[in-house]
Amino acid sequence: MIRHIVLFSAKRAEDIDTILAALKRLRQIPEARRLEVVRNARMDQLSGEIDIIVHGEFADAEALARYKAHPIYHETIGVVRPLRDLRIAVDYPVPEADET
Repeated sequence: MIRHIVLFSAKRAEDIDTILAALKRLRQIPEARRLEVVRNARMDQLSGEIDIIVHGEFADAEALARYKAHPIYHETIGVVRPLRDLRIAVDYPVPEADET
């Protein structure tokens, strides 16, 4: 399994809801086993710049690649990219013992 985590900050606070709504469309892409799109709860003082978190789980690297090739993914980028400031993404394999 591959975990895909992306952290976003908005250029302007008033754009957070628009970014959040656009990113939630990603849940329509069938390749994701799980896809959460949430506002940052800001419980850690160091997370202040992050507004939105996307957490996805995919069967393998090929499923993640199909997700990123999906038309909804590209439409979402078109909405989000001009409104976001920071974007940090990480992808990592999860050992089988940790998949439960």
